[in-house]
Amino acid sequence: MKLSSTSIIIKIHLFISVIIVVPISLIYGFDLGDFLKLQPNSIDEYNFYKAISGLYLGFSALWLIALFKNSYLSTALLSNCIFMFGLAGGRIMSIVFDGNPSNAYLYGTIGEGILGFYGLWVLNSKYIKNL
Repeated sequence: MKLSSTSIIIKIHLFISVIIVVPISLIYGFDLGDFLKLQPNSIDEYNFYKAISGLYLGFSALWLIALFKNSYLSTALLSNCIFMFGLAGGRIMSIVFDGNPSNAYLYGTIGEGILGFYGLWVLNSKYIKNL
């Protein structure tokens, strides 16, 4: 499968999102460990993190499908923007109300914002019309 430069411009952030979100989903779902400094105290809390993990994996599956099937691309682009801006917005709200988190979360907030804005740019660009 040969990738055109237009295809790379349109899809690169979906690829980056999958590469980042899948491992994070597995950490949330199965190994909170010392990396995130989260210590669930009940089955309900474990259930909550596994549900978040499933949500992340579901979105990642859509983005992965869109890398190979252009008919899913618009939906994947829009869902990626909503996902990334939702995470970044929630993290910014937490910074305002709760204070600064660890550097990993601060960098994550910046990355989510960048991916969200890149997705918006793609959705409104000339490139999407060329597919």
